[in-house]
Amino acid sequence: MQTPSLTSQQRDIRQTGINPNHWYAVARSREVTTNPIAVTLWHQAIAIYRGNDGKVYALEDRCPHRQVKLSHGRVVDNNLECAYHGWRIAGNGECVDVPYLATNQKLPNCKIRHYPIREQDGFVWLFPGDRNLATQLQPLGLPEWDHLNYIATVSIIECAAHYSYLIENLMDMYHGHLHQSWQAWADPILQDIYEDEGRVDAHYQAQSYYKIDKIWSISQLFFPALRRLHPEPLDVSYIYPNWTSTLGNDFKIYCLFCPINELKTRAYLIHFTSLNAFWRLHKLPVAFRKFVKNSLFGSAQKLLDGLVLQDVQMIEEEQQAYLAHPEQKNHELNRALASVQKLIKIQANPS
Repeated sequence: MQTPSLTSQQRDIRQTGINPNHWYAVARSREVTTNPIAVTLWHQAIAIYRGNDGKVYALEDRCPHRQVKLSHGRVVDNNLECAYHGWRIAGNGECVDVPYLATNQKLPNCKIRHYPIREQDGFVWLFPGDRNLATQLQPLGLPEWDHLNYIATVSIIECAAHYSYLIENLMDMYHGHLHQSWQAWADPILQDIYEDEGRVDAHYQAQSYYKIDKIWSISQLFFPALRRLHPEPLDVSYIYPNWTSTLGNDFKIYCLFCPINELKTRAYLIHFTSLNAFWRLHKLPVAFRKFVKNSLFGSAQKLLDGLVLQDVQMIEEEQQAYLAHPEQKNHELNRALASVQKLIKIQANPS
């Protein structure tokens, strides 16, 4: 049997789907209200809304009557009312009311798909696969989200490219060359890689520009002149289908993936700055510590958005180059990227 060429392997990876039997972050909790929102997770159009009971519901985004989008409608009690004719669909996907139903008519026996949904760590997570597996598997945990020793910043990534390009970018720390004044690390050296069927861990040694060990350290996020290079371990992990990274003891970063289709990816990048070094802060009243945490939310926004803007430009150029010349092959030197592509294929085609 002939071994596929590198070019054909690359062509395959840029068209590979997702493993639906995982939890995917599809929205921030604060985005989901009684006004329905439309999301797409790998070609599946989904309407998400919060019922009057405070719970979040997820339905296939089509009315079974005339197939229009339910996300155009409104919430009535815990049901979603279609904007077109007023049919009401319950959170379990069943039609529960038709406003013009005659006395001699029964409710139509139609049902649309509803999805397992969960709120955790500030995000709404959806399980698009086998419902029987939803209770056996857990979303990726973000323990720092509610922890009082961590300050969060969230940046949304909207990328006109296949999700493999984004995860390769995040796993390849040599691309820090791109970021220049936005750069948080320098001089990375890949030391070792661990991989199995569910994750890839790449361990780098690098230089960090930040040291969060003084009361004024947080100001380094705003004033580049205060930054000083020093050695720190830089660990990045593709814990399918998401990504996480640590830079020394000061920063923890997550990227939660919501692949839309072969040419579009949405993701949430969450940056946590650690306050663990400030032991005196930990002795203060909890109410004050919550105030500090909430007041500093988004303190790394300019840095994070700057990094995302530069990365997205490069990733979209990669996608466009592939579409224009799929026969062109890359000459890749970072071993971590081969491990990433292998994991994507394993997950998309589980045995």
